[in-house]
Amino acid sequence: MKLSGVGLDVLKTPRLVKFIAFALFSISTIFLFNHFSDSFSYPSLRFPVTSSNVTEAVQTNLTTSVAVAPSPPPRPHLKISPPPLPPTVVRTGIVDENGAMSDSFEIGGFDPDSVDELKAATGNSSSEREKEATGDDDSKVGFRIEKFKLCDRRMTDYIPCLDNVEEIKRLNSSDRGENYERHCPKESLDCLIPPPDGYKKPIPWPQSRDKVWFNNVPHTRLVEDKGGQNWIRIEKDKFVFPGGGTQFIHGADQYLDQISQMIPGIAFGTRTRVALDIGCGVASFGAFLMQRNTTTLSVAPKDVHENQIQFALERGVPAMVAVFATRRLMYPSQSFEMIHCSRCRINWTRDDGILLLEVNRMLRAGGYFVWAAQPVYKHEDNLQEQWKEMVDLTNRICWELIKKEGYVAVWRKPLNNSCYISRAAGAKPPLCRTDDDPDDVWYVDMKPCITRLPENGYGANVSTWPARLHNPPERLQSIQMDAYISRNEIMKAESRFWFEVVESYVRVFRWKEFKLRNVLDMKAGFGGFAAALNDLGLDCWVMNVVPVSGFNTLPVIYDRGLVGTMHDWCEPFDTYPRTYDLIHAGFLFSVEKKRCNITNIMVEMDRMLRPGGRVYIRDSLSLMDQLQQVAKAIGWTPGVHDTGEGPHASVRILICDKRM
Repeated sequence: MKLSGVGLDVLKTPRLVKFIAFALFSISTIFLFNHFSDSFSYPSLRFPVTSSNVTEAVQTNLTTSVAVAPSPPPRPHLKISPPPLPPTVVRTGIVDENGAMSDSFEIGGFDPDSVDELKAATGNSSSEREKEATGDDDSKVGFRIEKFKLCDRRMTDYIPCLDNVEEIKRLNSSDRGENYERHCPKESLDCLIPPPDGYKKPIPWPQSRDKVWFNNVPHTRLVEDKGGQNWIRIEKDKFVFPGGGTQFIHGADQYLDQISQMIPGIAFGTRTRVALDIGCGVASFGAFLMQRNTTTLSVAPKDVHENQIQFALERGVPAMVAVFATRRLMYPSQSFEMIHCSRCRINWTRDDGILLLEVNRMLRAGGYFVWAAQPVYKHEDNLQEQWKEMVDLTNRICWELIKKEGYVAVWRKPLNNSCYISRAAGAKPPLCRTDDDPDDVWYVDMKPCITRLPENGYGANVSTWPARLHNPPERLQSIQMDAYISRNEIMKAESRFWFEVVESYVRVFRWKEFKLRNVLDMKAGFGGFAAALNDLGLDCWVMNVVPVSGFNTLPVIYDRGLVGTMHDWCEPFDTYPRTYDLIHAGFLFSVEKKRCNITNIMVEMDRMLRPGGRVYIRDSLSLMDQLQQVAKAIGWTPGVHDTGEGPHASVRILICDKRM
């Protein structure tokens, strides 16, 4: 078929050529646009963002740039995520730098860690108790521990660091009492100390002041040696304490009346709140002083009368095994308003008076040293010579002899350094160096020098009891710790915290029915736990322990009218088995697990805990499974409880009962 001439003319016209060219151009343009739109990602709209508010940052950038055509709808795969927030500052204090309460802080070194660290935290016990778990439900933290066995029955009164016979035999000398000091064994205790046969639940206070069960402390040596001095006697199945002593056979009450008459300013229970009784016997002096609202810490070595501290503790009197030998006692400077020695068998003038200088270190400025001994009143030549030496030494350390009556002499320590610096050049004993820390006591040797008193009067100006329990003491400002201001608020905040905690324990767990008497706080801080027990009317005393791993707050504890000691929980404690009715550990293990074996600490707690006693551990949730495992292996009955913060808090309370 042939096209007509008209059709051929149309195909050859310029209009058709133009139409075809325009169509080809349009198709090419559309193709190119689609190609570049698929590969083009609009890099000019991707801005570096430093703020957490991404939208705000983008809008700001767009308003300051040149006009840009509207962007297409965001593609499904394109997502702009905000950058991570900058790390927050971890606060370890209760108040900020302005003294205001902080919203984020950690209490007592609280440090929750991952579960994987828990197994390593316990270390390797000497007996390789801790085994890899085999998947049973009992082991939630990847380990299990075998049940502990009882120790040999002969170890019923065992104190690890004081009964280390092998180490004591290696001593070069014991002339100064080195054999009564701490010598801890290398291997930790891997068994449970058994109670003596016939052990009974202790007689509650205040009846225990006058009598205790014979079977609980079945030792007759003191009865044989001191029965004629009105110390102690046996009546049927009990030891009875008439209240006498070697120098006060007519009773401690009459003796205390005599001291009060000799020193009208002593004011037991108000100005004199904390006392130390050296060589305490069965602690009748301290037991009867408690009736006068004075807390007396009774100390004696584990010597030939080895059970005197054990009797004191069984009676419910604050007591601790300690000795005047070569090392400082574990108490800070200016701890005690009165220090008492009645026939304590200590030669105070030996070695240039170093032992009396240790008394001077611990005696508060303006405090009293009461000495009841034969040299005070007997006239034999040797005793008179001892008296002259004592008078000479006390004069040289600026003590004032304020009264000598019968067999009792009383000296008073000066309130400041004026007497010390006015002595003749080269006077002995010298003043201690200015860089000597009188509160540094952990394995520190005694020093033959006079401890300087603070120039600012810290330690001398404490309030009277009971106001001093809650008034922040001046020495709080001298404690070496992270906070440099607002320390008063820190102490008050700690007191409020523990008051609320203990009040809930008393209400929920019925502590007043528990009949607490001897209490141990293993990480005492400023003593807030003990203060709460006092405020809530529980008739007990608390041994406040300040661990060496933390700040030394022990001077503040004594300035508040409480008692305590320094200790390292990687080592055993210097007390008899079955000392405490209650052991409290607040945020202890989350700190000490970095240094110590947790299992060893809990076995030591069992040694110190009375049958029928309880343990309260307040600590990180991440530690609770491990602590429960060890508690079960020891034979305690453990239970984990929520705190007042609720079930989602990171802290729990582990309560353990040691059954009879």
